[in-house]
Amino acid sequence: MISSTAPVVSNPARSMAAGIACGAAAGALWGLIFLAPRLAGPFNPVFQAAARYLAYGVISVVLLAPQWRRIAATVTRREWLALAWLGIAGNTLYYILVSTAVRTGGTAMTALVCGFMPVAVTLIGSRDPGSAPLRRLVPSLLLCIAGAVCIGWQTVAAPSPAPVVERIVGLLCAVGALVSWTAYAVGNSRWLTRLGRLSVRDWTLLTGIMAGAQSLFLFPLALVLDQGPHDGVDWARLVIVSIGVAILASIAGNAFWNRMCRLLPLTLVGQMILFETLFAQIYGFLWERRLPAFLELAAFVLVASSVLSCVAAHRRKETGFGAG
Repeated sequence: MISSTAPVVSNPARSMAAGIACGAAAGALWGLIFLAPRLAGPFNPVFQAAARYLAYGVISVVLLAPQWRRIAATVTRREWLALAWLGIAGNTLYYILVSTAVRTGGTAMTALVCGFMPVAVTLIGSRDPGSAPLRRLVPSLLLCIAGAVCIGWQTVAAPSPAPVVERIVGLLCAVGALVSWTAYAVGNSRWLTRLGRLSVRDWTLLTGIMAGAQSLFLFPLALVLDQGPHDGVDWARLVIVSIGVAILASIAGNAFWNRMCRLLPLTLVGQMILFETLFAQIYGFLWERRLPAFLELAAFVLVASSVLSCVAAHRRKETGFGAG
């Protein structure tokens, strides 16, 4: 896809390579959110989301303050509304749903369900300009589905001590996260294509300001759901994890992702979400201090093959890519 205000890249292959590198970097940083609920201590998912996005918002305000007048003058009411719903779909609501799913259904089940995001995004984006024909993407989609099934099969199929109702809640939250983030990925990519006048950095920080404002409305609910009391160590862990995730996943991860969205068509953007699933599993293995099982190793091969197959399908299509 080529933005009307963005320059055309003279070397599409280099643009694609840069976009894939940015997608991998975003996935490596976003994968950390699957560990965050375990690191943040006994706070409920709403509390964790409120703390993370408050930190994201405060840091965004500080970084954007020197250019605030210039940037605010270029953002219309329609774009602020877009930032508002993108902040909900891709940040606050998504994080609450993922945190709840991890706590009640487990990391593997959550990663399994979220692993179907590339399929949903690719299907939606298959009619966008610059996208490869859907028939060429079928092998990639099938490999993606097979990889996602392998990622969570052992955990989902194995007996679990958790109550059935709790596991169902976890599954429903994971599905909700899938829908929420798919809407964000599609909407965010399309807005970035339209808004060539705003840099990736500005859009990332504006999203952070909106997410930070929304987090203020979460704190009353978080306090109602809180099952404290919490000691000083608990609060310190929450603050450290929230600031760390805000800087690494929200600011740096979103910046890489937004840069990628200006370099790749939506059908290839969808495949880049697989990197988050892969890195989430790697971090999970490190946290549990174990090697991947056979099916988990097979998933890595299938997911990598899915991405390579999708890249090959786009290279066969003679088209250019936009830059931002």
